[in-house]
Amino acid sequence: MVKVNNLVLFSASAGLLFLSSILIVFVENDTFPTLFDGFWWVMTTVTTVGYGDYYPVSAGGRLIAIFLYVFGIGLIGIVIGKVVDSLAIYRKKRLEGDIVYKDEGHFVIIGWSQKAEYAVREMMDTHEDCEIVLIDQLPKAPLLTENISYIKGEAGDQKTLEKANITKAEAVLIFADDQMTSNQMIDGKTLLIASSVENLAPGVHTIVEIMEEKHIKNFKHAQVDEFIVSSETISSLAVRAAFRKGVSEIYGQLLKRSVGEDLFYIPTRSEWTTYRDAFQNLLSEGATLIADRNDLAINRKLDERIPAEAELYVVCDKATYDTIVSKGGQS
Repeated sequence: MVKVNNLVLFSASAGLLFLSSILIVFVENDTFPTLFDGFWWVMTTVTTVGYGDYYPVSAGGRLIAIFLYVFGIGLIGIVIGKVVDSLAIYRKKRLEGDIVYKDEGHFVIIGWSQKAEYAVREMMDTHEDCEIVLIDQLPKAPLLTENISYIKGEAGDQKTLEKANITKAEAVLIFADDQMTSNQMIDGKTLLIASSVENLAPGVHTIVEIMEEKHIKNFKHAQVDEFIVSSETISSLAVRAAFRKGVSEIYGQLLKRSVGEDLFYIPTRSEWTTYRDAFQNLLSEGATLIADRNDLAINRKLDERIPAEAELYVVCDKATYDTIVSKGGQS
């Protein structure tokens, strides 16, 4: 089998199409008055479509047609086969996680599990066009769409993180490996991954799921931005539900974008001086101001000035949020 360089193959094909188009117009200008008409006929010939709207009638034109039948169809067939093979290979590489992600502003999820699957669904419900990169060691992608990519590899390995272009990511979510039996071992593995992420991309916002709150002190050097204590969060919610029936539904609505009321970030407005200004203004628009960053004591400091670095959060439904944003203008 003769191997031909792809660049040579594509260049030869382009040259054949271009020269054939010029020749047919030159030899038989009455039938093919423009270069585009000649190119159209050449393309329908080499792709074996053969519409019949144009065809040569002179001897010279028919010789060009015979040349295209013998050489052109075979050459273009090889090119089309190469393109199809390339698409199939790329699809296979994507499925097996053997790719390098090059876009920016994406979200990286490390560790595939049911929790990670829920996180992906929630992210897509929040922003359906957001880009997500999954990292795990599964033989095939657990989930693959136009916006979701998969990279197979050890998450603590620098090369794997570089393939995910982690330095250009918007945020990284590290889920605990709940297939392990010991909480200490689970959080130890998470610590290793978090350290690798922070070492390579210290400026990227990192959220880490841990099994026990007492292990947070071990993550100090890793400079993780946020922690989610898995087992304690679930236990706390279960206890609250036991003492007050129905309270879990309130938490559920706040945690799910697709259900009822939700928690939204609202940029500050120039006309707001104090928290009271923002509270009353937002309340009149159908939203309740509840927090500035992680400070839930807004109702006790309504007359305090809103600092420049404030991050205000409200509770409302999606329709109300969209209306507020359209009025106030999201920064």
